[in-house]
Amino acid sequence: MALEICVKAAVGAPNVLGDCPFSQRALLTLEEKKISYNMHLINISDKPQWFLEISPEGKVPVVKFDDKWVADSDVIVGILEEKYPQPCLKTPPQFASVGSNIFGTFVTFLKSKDDNDGSEQALLNELKALDEHLKAHGPFIAGEKISAVDLALGPKLYHLEVALGHFKKWTVPESLTNVRNYMKSIFSRESFVKTRAAKEYVIAGWAPKVNA
Repeated sequence: MALEICVKAAVGAPNVLGDCPFSQRALLTLEEKKISYNMHLINISDKPQWFLEISPEGKVPVVKFDDKWVADSDVIVGILEEKYPQPCLKTPPQFASVGSNIFGTFVTFLKSKDDNDGSEQALLNELKALDEHLKAHGPFIAGEKISAVDLALGPKLYHLEVALGHFKKWTVPESLTNVRNYMKSIFSRESFVKTRAAKEYVIAGWAPKVNA
């Protein structure tokens, strides 16, 4: 039986998959585990009443497990791993927080209006740390096989690449070959291509925050 999942619709295009990295993380997990699902696209700026009844905080993604709607991508991914253990996507605990500060430093740098506030360097430091980790343990964060931590980080790195490329003409330095190869490898996976938002919708999603 297919699972029901609600995810973000694209800004200005309610019938197209939107740019939420947390929604994509849940979809990636479903795809990698070959679980069939029905996807409901939610227009975040005009949420339907039925959706607010199942997700009172109005958050996506939400997935229906045994007649109960569950929010929060961390919780959803945990339940999916428990209910559908094959293929195993569990990340060894020592690697679970690798790259966890990248998204926050990316957002700070993206919104920054001051070239000297250190936000670019903070992001570079996080990416260098990831590069070192991948050099030692790669090609994925926990080694040869993709795991939950990659499915969480991949969508965030896609946002980083698209948004910084568009708004700041910035790219991941060529010297960080392990990070660049890692991004290429994840972005080209069938599951990723199928669940990513088009670049213009990623840009549209960030525009109000950048121009604020």
